[in-house]
Amino acid sequence: MRLPRFYLVVDSADWCERLVPHGVELVQLRIKDMEEGAVRAEVRRARDICARHGTILVINDYWRIAIDEGCDFVHLGQEDLADADISAIKRAGMRLGLSTHDRAELETALAAEPDYVALGPIWPTILKSMKWNPQTPRRLRDWKDAIGDLPLVAIGGLTVERADAVFENGADCAAVVTDVLRAKSPEARLAEWLETTRKTL
Repeated sequence: MRLPRFYLVVDSADWCERLVPHGVELVQLRIKDMEEGAVRAEVRRARDICARHGTILVINDYWRIAIDEGCDFVHLGQEDLADADISAIKRAGMRLGLSTHDRAELETALAAEPDYVALGPIWPTILKSMKWNPQTPRRLRDWKDAIGDLPLVAIGGLTVERADAVFENGADCAAVVTDVLRAKSPEARLAEWLETTRKTL
């Protein structure tokens, strides 16, 4: 499969409602520390928003809810991958993205036959505490050599100004969180990302 070059990551359906209509083709709903019923409501709302705009919605972690709600794509970290029923995910016709941080995790991810692999953090990130050192853009080249035609997603500390570095080193897609969501004007920063990623095609 081919992914859009820009991959927005948000933590609520409110962000989907605000930003998806501005041209986002791929968005991940990543919710932490929320009661299951509330998560389900967020997933349903995000699903419906994305359906109206032809946007690919990826659900982070909550693969059971994603199946129940008829979503098309789920993303799992390594801990979630260990506990997930990959056969059930694939029987539901869902696509699968997986996080990796080192070679052992990459081997584990590839054994699950994902639809894309993510590598991060490429640069230091303020989003969450990470036990891994920044991977650097150069590591993307090693990952791309290892996975071949499988789409490679770069995540962690990405900014518009750093976009060229990840694409030049083999990333197919740039996943972005804080550079958009914490911008003075998220809509304006999103527009910069969409323009930049169109130029790198």
